[in-house]
Amino acid sequence: MKINLKEVEFKDHPKYPGVRIGFIVTKERHPELSITLLEIEPEIEIPIHHHPREVDTIFVLSGEGLAFIDGKEISLKAEDVLVIPPGVKHGLKNSGKDLLRCFIVHTPALW
Repeated sequence: MKINLKEVEFKDHPKYPGVRIGFIVTKERHPELSITLLEIEPEIEIPIHHHPREVDTIFVLSGEGLAFIDGKEISLKAEDVLVIPPGVKHGLKNSGKDLLRCFIVHTPALW
């Protein structure tokens, strides 16, 4: 399976205004893995949440952000990777002036 990121179709995130999501691999195709591409507008935040079963891996492609993981604030920039174990509370905010773009991988599949 080959995917060119320029061909990924984005939709508004179902929960978070100012966040767009592109589905690359979903649980219908691969139940153990989902891959999405997120675009987060400046100053927009995905609030603190957790995934009871899924490991959440965030690969920052471009932009700047802040991650909130178990009460700690972590600065993010392009080429940073976060791995968040199941059950750990986390959130993500675009703290820069440009779009924050990230690959998000969930195992097992979330989407």
